[in-house]
Amino acid sequence: MMVNIPILDLAPEVAELRPQILAAVNRILDKTNFIMGEDVKLLEEEVATYLGVKHAIGVNSGTDALVIALRALGVGVGDEVITTPFTFFATAESISAVGAKPVFVDIDEATFNIDPNLIEAAITPATKAIMPVHLYGRSAVMGEIMAIAEKHGLKVVEDCAQSFGSKYVGEDEKLSGKQTGTMGDMGAYSFFPSKNLGGYGDGGLIATNDDELAATARMLRVHGARKKYHNEVLGYNSRLDTLQAAILRVKLPHIERWNTHRYQAALRYNAALANVEGIIPPSAPEGHVFHQYTVRFTGKSRDEVQALLQAQGIGTMVYYPIPQDQLPIYKGQYPVYPVSEKLAKEVLSLPMGHYITEDTQDRVITSILKAL
Repeated sequence: MMVNIPILDLAPEVAELRPQILAAVNRILDKTNFIMGEDVKLLEEEVATYLGVKHAIGVNSGTDALVIALRALGVGVGDEVITTPFTFFATAESISAVGAKPVFVDIDEATFNIDPNLIEAAITPATKAIMPVHLYGRSAVMGEIMAIAEKHGLKVVEDCAQSFGSKYVGEDEKLSGKQTGTMGDMGAYSFFPSKNLGGYGDGGLIATNDDELAATARMLRVHGARKKYHNEVLGYNSRLDTLQAAILRVKLPHIERWNTHRYQAALRYNAALANVEGIIPPSAPEGHVFHQYTVRFTGKSRDEVQALLQAQGIGTMVYYPIPQDQLPIYKGQYPVYPVSEKLAKEVLSLPMGHYITEDTQDRVITSILKAL
């Protein structure tokens, strides 16, 4: 059966913002400054203000943001970076891409994020950094992670691909209330179209409060040159397109409203699914922005439920069916991480978005109850 409720529907966003987006695109077409135009600089300034950091550096993608952040911090061959096995491949890929080794630490079953209680046991003399991922829009436990990093002299790169606008709320008074991506040495964001703040093509951004790291990141994104035709190191062609920057500038002022709508939609799902046998809804702590609304099926097979929902026209996705350590590129090099392995078989992300309606949610909920 054809899916009539997609997991994410961008059409309402386009309908609301089309006049402003077309005006922004036409402005860039008139200026013809398609690479590193003024809108890139303006977006960087506006995002830096929103996040509360000194520097925001636009790049080609979220993956490039991770790679360039690691390079700027001097992570390379012979180094180890501790991260989570339960996320998209770009996380471990970026570590391997700079010549370092990903070291996986299992996740907390309740949060889907890296378990800080397991990090110290994974630290070796080769450990250079920790890369927490704020999965599904929920901040990792940054108070504990930053305390471990400080104790052992480690760098921290936050993978914020799914968490733009998310805040860490915890017992650490110094960090509580801060935006994800602003607590470690560097934060890496993705502007892939499906993100809470997404462009209409690829894009990414690095955030930091360190002047030297920012300067290095800016150099690395343009072929390792601070001055044109004076290349100092091997860098990347990783510039954020002016057109994407202009579109993102139109969307940025709406991010708080959109994230609030997602949070309220998650609470509505939770209320409807709280006492349904065989399903575990996610918790909804303050600061969560629900890039994905992900439940666990502990009774009937997740794959069977997904097929039954598909038959009713409900689109869903599994994020992620294979932990990073079990992907073909790494398989056999690591032990099995039991919590990640377990959740990979149980998780299913339901339709979510900053324009999702109560009627759509009701149809999804009815379909789940029918499937169960």
